[in-house]
Amino acid sequence: MKNKFLKSIIVLGLIGTILMVSCKKRIDDAYQNPNAAVVEPIETILPSIIGSISAFYSAAGTGYGLQSDGILLGRYIQYWTTQTTQENYAEMGGTGASDNTGAIWGAVYYGMGQNLNRIVEWGTQQQKWDYVGVAQALRAWGWLELTNQYGDGILKEAFNTSLQQFHYDTQPEFYDSCRAICFRALGNLSRTDGAVSATNLAIGDAYFYKGDVNKWKKFVYGILARSYASLTNKANYQSSGYADSTIKYASLAMSANADNATSKFAGGNTSQVNNYYGPFRGNMGAIRQTDYICNLMTGLNSGAFTGVFDPRTPYFLRENSLNQYKGFVTWLGSTNVAASDYPQNFWGNATASATTAPAVDNSRYIFQNAAEYPIMTASEMQFILAEAYLRKGNPAAALTAYTNGISLNFDMLTTTYPTNVPASLSITPASKAAYLANTAVVPASAAGLTLTHILLQKYIALYGWGVNQTWIDMRRFHYIDADPATGKQVYANFTPPSGIYLISTNNGKFVYRCRPRYNSEYLYDIPELTRIGAENADYNTLECWFSQK
Repeated sequence: MKNKFLKSIIVLGLIGTILMVSCKKRIDDAYQNPNAAVVEPIETILPSIIGSISAFYSAAGTGYGLQSDGILLGRYIQYWTTQTTQENYAEMGGTGASDNTGAIWGAVYYGMGQNLNRIVEWGTQQQKWDYVGVAQALRAWGWLELTNQYGDGILKEAFNTSLQQFHYDTQPEFYDSCRAICFRALGNLSRTDGAVSATNLAIGDAYFYKGDVNKWKKFVYGILARSYASLTNKANYQSSGYADSTIKYASLAMSANADNATSKFAGGNTSQVNNYYGPFRGNMGAIRQTDYICNLMTGLNSGAFTGVFDPRTPYFLRENSLNQYKGFVTWLGSTNVAASDYPQNFWGNATASATTAPAVDNSRYIFQNAAEYPIMTASEMQFILAEAYLRKGNPAAALTAYTNGISLNFDMLTTTYPTNVPASLSITPASKAAYLANTAVVPASAAGLTLTHILLQKYIALYGWGVNQTWIDMRRFHYIDADPATGKQVYANFTPPSGIYLISTNNGKFVYRCRPRYNSEYLYDIPELTRIGAENADYNTLECWFSQK
């Protein structure tokens, strides 16, 4: 009797337990724990991360990415400026108490951040090695972009959610981490087992490489090439193998325009589907080209390409009311500029002070609503090769790469950006051939090739989209360093602001880095900012490690 009673209790207990479990399961299904990990399809996560390379929007954080910072950093290198006299960034000013120039910081830590971690984690579990490799490629890209813009940053503790303040790591550590992640990315992008599928990768990769892992591998090789190419000032540049590594990886990177890494946009009636520089989003209306780029491309620079009109000019730049190419002195804006000399804005509005697009969209190049925005190109890789070959004492190979770099850039413009360029101003095979045959552009012999040739043609080829890479190059040459072959500035006739036109807080020095993003770091990480000197007014003039000798 006693045993039967005990058995009854056990059975009732089991029934009760089953009922409780069943009830709990129904409650859990109906009221899911908002703090529990939820596995999202990684195919739906990747598109916004890829979008963060150029510009975030909405939930990902409006204004993050290369383009947002590029509007400001482009003034340091005199790609463009505003109509305002003595404007902060035109005078190589810093950020102050704002998030200006913090867009890459936000993109890497916030927009990409944990999202990339999740793709790696869940992609590994699901054996989607192609997604894992893409995520690692983007993480490597982000580390390199971030450290070259800000110097020190958060690396080892970046995604430690138990911390509220973070330790900053050095630029060499970022470089090492970037390269290590690149090799992991290449390993995963080379796998064909598990759930690897080009068709499935194309779902998340619709607006970059459309699921082509071979192109993603070229992108990774390009990251590696950039990481070595920026170290030319190091005393051991040759002996350490940096030059050889630059050549090796640039040669493995994109070699044709079909391989170019570009962010693509569908275009439409909402901001997130349009190019950040296009008229729909309204971010470039007050921006105008500078006299430096105009003179360089129209033959008025007395130190380079003198007397040669570059057929690419109508693609990059805008005419004024007299159909001439004029620009503003960066820090003077429209001061002392006759109304007839005002260039159109990049959307083609001919009114002198216009900040809008004309009634009929006349935008060109990367300033169109649905224009592809280059992130890395075959042309850039050729100029990287040309410089490395020249430094290694192989001018013949340097000249070949240099010529290829110009040619590829011409071809990119005619195939990808012909829209709204008047037929009479369009590049033709004859005009391209004549430009390449001009010995003021391409020396008659390899012995005549100089760093000035290479860096200035690279400056032109990266116009508008390659702001960060051009800024790296200019900082390597400290803006005004001499070409050892000529004794004259590498960036011929480039004049940084000085005197009253160099912002006073720089204490007479040029700008070499950006401050960390204000609304994360300067509100919460003051002890660490104090340790590295980021509280000092002239912190932005502290030279980054990569350009130090």
